[in-house]
Amino acid sequence: MAAQTFDQRQNTLGEGPLWHPLRQQLFWFDIPNCKLRSQKDGQALEWAFDEIVTAAGWLDEAKLVIASESQIFTFDLETDAQTHLVDLEKDVPSRRSNDGRIDPWGGFWIGTMSKTDPTQEKGGIYRFYQGELRLLVPEVAIPNSICFAHDRSCAYYTDTPTHVVWKQMLDAEGWPLGEPIVHVDLSKKKLNSDGALVDQKGHIWIALWGASCIVEYNEQGYEVQRISVPAKQPTCPAFGGPNFTDLYFTSALENLNPPSVQDGQVFCVKDVVKGQAEYAVSLD
Repeated sequence: MAAQTFDQRQNTLGEGPLWHPLRQQLFWFDIPNCKLRSQKDGQALEWAFDEIVTAAGWLDEAKLVIASESQIFTFDLETDAQTHLVDLEKDVPSRRSNDGRIDPWGGFWIGTMSKTDPTQEKGGIYRFYQGELRLLVPEVAIPNSICFAHDRSCAYYTDTPTHVVWKQMLDAEGWPLGEPIVHVDLSKKKLNSDGALVDQKGHIWIALWGASCIVEYNEQGYEVQRISVPAKQPTCPAFGGPNFTDLYFTSALENLNPPSVQDGQVFCVKDVVKGQAEYAVSLD
């Protein structure tokens, strides 16, 4: 399986790809440049914001719910109208949002991290659900790999510098149940887990930052297959296409000197595996 360029624009830090199932359209972010990007029928689309934006879920055909460095808000793709939902560490200007994904209940899990030095200042992982923002995992340096089993049994996440992807069991309303356990241990090879998502089989697909690959791991945490990609720093995958069998993923060119022409681009691998539509955000 070969990864092909989907969008040639080079993102400094491409992240948060979201396939909108109603619009049949991919959205993603370029974090340092405060941009939301997309492409429709070959036309490049872009929206600029006045602060960092990093992750989103879909609310309906016209609206996204976006996490920025200081808030979670709705964004109308047709009118550009924004509606504030909740503050996100607004009183800590040294931090920003990072990886996030919508859980099967419609809750928005979102991580926060330092803008400058994650080794000295740590953020956390939050859940925004039914109008409440609650801290779930404190003291996380670089939150990533947030994704969910479709049977609602568990969530996954990582603190990237630890080289461990955790499995967190969930209760009937999607809140953490008990202590997390190790699901994928990348510590021996010092691999860096970035964004991730779960397919219909329950396998987790992880973008490995710095390793030029997306890797599928089974429910026991063992590697099943590895897809080589033409960018050194893949950041996050998303299932898309009419049947959710195509694997899209973002990448980054930051800290590469010099980057290649494909570093920072968005890619697609056709007919990889049966994925599933991202869950809609629930605000009720």
